[in-house]
Amino acid sequence: MNKKSCIVKWVALILLVIGMPSSASDDFQQWLQQQAAGMQAQKKAFQEYKDQRDREFTAFLKAQWKAIDILKGEIRDKHPKPDVMPVAPERPVTQQPVKPPRLPPVAINVPEQVVTKEPVVSPVVVPPVGKLLVIDFYGRLLRFYYDPRLQQRLNFNINKDTISNYWSALSQTDYEDLLKQLSAQNSSLELNDWAYASLVNKLAVKINNYRSNETALLSWFLLAKSGYRARIAYNDRSVYLLIPAKQELFDISYFTLSGNRYYAIDFDGKKQKPGRVFTYDGEYPGTVKLFDMQVSPVVASSEQTEHRQLSFDFEGRQYKVDVTYDRGRLAFLGTYPQLNLNMYFSSGVDRVTATPLQQQLASYMQGMSEQQAVNFLLRFVQKSFRYETDDEQFGEENYLFPEETLFYPYSDCEDRAVLFAWLVHSLLQLDVVGLDYPGHVAAAVNFNEKVTGASVNFQGKSYVITDPTYVNANAGMVMPDYRQDQPRVISF
Repeated sequence: MNKKSCIVKWVALILLVIGMPSSASDDFQQWLQQQAAGMQAQKKAFQEYKDQRDREFTAFLKAQWKAIDILKGEIRDKHPKPDVMPVAPERPVTQQPVKPPRLPPVAINVPEQVVTKEPVVSPVVVPPVGKLLVIDFYGRLLRFYYDPRLQQRLNFNINKDTISNYWSALSQTDYEDLLKQLSAQNSSLELNDWAYASLVNKLAVKINNYRSNETALLSWFLLAKSGYRARIAYNDRSVYLLIPAKQELFDISYFTLSGNRYYAIDFDGKKQKPGRVFTYDGEYPGTVKLFDMQVSPVVASSEQTEHRQLSFDFEGRQYKVDVTYDRGRLAFLGTYPQLNLNMYFSSGVDRVTATPLQQQLASYMQGMSEQQAVNFLLRFVQKSFRYETDDEQFGEENYLFPEETLFYPYSDCEDRAVLFAWLVHSLLQLDVVGLDYPGHVAAAVNFNEKVTGASVNFQGKSYVITDPTYVNANAGMVMPDYRQDQPRVISF
């Protein structure tokens, strides 16, 4: 029915009422009031629970809680690391080049990177509805519009009823538009799961004016509505956001339910230590996604670049390398919980950092044999960075991604092994594996030419040991303290 016909209908009804006897008019008025009340009740019911799942989940939250002790996060390697880097005698390779270097094609026609002084403002990707909010997502300013009713206050007493009521109140808001904006930004920025969770958290922080308990609850709600198996736990003071990951996380408190570990995570790098908490054993209907922690080369690139110059010597010659890095991506990588080492070896490197570095190193390696090129990359990693353990630099164990190693003033064994492995694989197209010793990490390379020295066998191939922490060591040399150890191979 169009607008004009509706007007005609209601005018006719009004004229009919005017012409009616008093009793008939009263009956009709009562009928109209009943119809209006019914419509209002239907609207109220729809407003309260736009999604039947919320009605059921709210009832579930009022009952299904139990006390549980969250376990302390596991330590990947409890063995102490070397305090200082040992130095091997300088012994340059004397063999002559046996064939041209096997350098892969390196992208040459790369647009010049422009240093951006102001954060990049990401455009709004859906029609704006609600209150405007701008957040700084690792150097990019993102605009969101949200229903102000999402800014709920949690009652002073934290219990299952207040949390159930909190979920119920959020489910009555116009949260769908915000989810559409989050989904659009997720696609536009090519976020991985950890970056999406970080974006949701930053949004929840600003909406709730930095109130931590409300931030955890709103993050939980939005992540669940996005299909993730997020949960929360609480004690008498705090609410904790819990997420399950596809990969194992280390040094993060967790508990296990339904066969999955749920980690008490934080996005500012602090370690949560909840102790005994209350949580529920169940999932919001439709939540199937675990968090995949794999890092891609484009996540959290802000186009805010800075530079650093590194220098090292190799076979009597001094080399200088200019390194470019993205500050926003470094800040994002710094939020990562500690992962298994294979995740660092397999991580991508942002092209802002990768391409210029690869071009410079490739130009230096022209005319080198395969073995010389590997030793050249060993020397670059061994001598361009100062050594300190993570405990000395960060006060705790903190594995670094390749870009972080290029940025921080210090690095230790696993950081150097990861960076070296990426350089060898990307520049020389050789197979590389990591080597996990007790308290130490190195690498090993599968050469196409004969190279003497220590090696390990893995999946039918021989990999020559290469140690980017053992200063001046060439391929085939093992750090003295580990010559009797059999390392575990890290494949990626």
